[in-house]
Amino acid sequence: MVANKTHAVFCVTIISFITIFVISGCSTIKPITNPEMLELHGQLGVHDPVIMREGNTYYIFSTGRGRGGIIPIKVSKDLHNWKEIGCVFSSMPEWTRQEIPRSRDAWAPDISYFNGKYHLYYSVSSFGVNDSAIGLATNKTLDPNSPDYKWEDQGLVVRSTSGETDWNAIDGNIVIENKNKIWLCWGSFWSGIKMRRIDPETGKLLSEDTTLYSLCERERSGAHQTPPSEGAVEAPFIIKHGKYWYLFVSFDFCCRGVRSTYNVRVGRSREVAGPYFDKEDKAMLEGGGSIVIQTKENAVNWAGPGHPAVLQEKDSDYLVFHAYSIPNRGSSMLNISTMAWEDGWPRVAELP
Repeated sequence: MVANKTHAVFCVTIISFITIFVISGCSTIKPITNPEMLELHGQLGVHDPVIMREGNTYYIFSTGRGRGGIIPIKVSKDLHNWKEIGCVFSSMPEWTRQEIPRSRDAWAPDISYFNGKYHLYYSVSSFGVNDSAIGLATNKTLDPNSPDYKWEDQGLVVRSTSGETDWNAIDGNIVIENKNKIWLCWGSFWSGIKMRRIDPETGKLLSEDTTLYSLCERERSGAHQTPPSEGAVEAPFIIKHGKYWYLFVSFDFCCRGVRSTYNVRVGRSREVAGPYFDKEDKAMLEGGGSIVIQTKENAVNWAGPGHPAVLQEKDSDYLVFHAYSIPNRGSSMLNISTMAWEDGWPRVAELP
């Protein structure tokens, strides 16, 4: 009787464990505890990278000009080996010449998928002023070998005007709260990071809700201070992890080669529209932001890691960013780190 009872208890315990395992949605995938920088090969020159996977292929879009056009596209099957396959545009869309005549290239693209299409938001601006705009191009697929592959420009989404708006319409990022509630956040210098809702059907700003939310700002000495200046914050990227929304931003200065001081900060919020707070409970609207990655003191390999994007996969999350290679005279290069989550906060590997 004792043996049978023990056997019965053992069986019930195993069945209960299996039931709990299945119901809770657990898997054998272990969480990342020691994040690592991926070893990368191929064509790694990139600035302001953003990443998306379609099928078994990863696509990175970035600032500037590439082989035969504007907004270069790189691909990889494994996140390690990268090659450039072309560009989004052969030349700048016509509307950009009229709206922002001093612009020459498209900056800081963002890629997302909703309403049955890929949406690529891109920035046009004159460097150092906030006479800027964010435009939109759409495509049914990212695969250039597909018969459905065709980038169609949808024109202007949001614009800032020097002397009129105290924010800068570049560095857009789409945040999908649900299929009916989608947001565009953006911002660089001036009064920091802003956000508004967009229409999922058009990808443009929602006319029924014109509320402009402020998400992150740093102290400035003047209300309309023009860069370069102190208090630099730009390049927002928002994700959902667990019960929180996380706002990643870049502090300080890019685009100075080995003298770049870029670094990535993060805060979190229960609501996508904020307010966001860092680990020390300091509001990001008051200059808060916990360090995610920065240049090591007396670094010999990398300077100014920044302009982050996050790739969320089943087995891991990844931080994708550029940094300036010191041995290569400050060339901007692609870097990718796996991401650990500790006490509700992201941690990535240190740059070597």
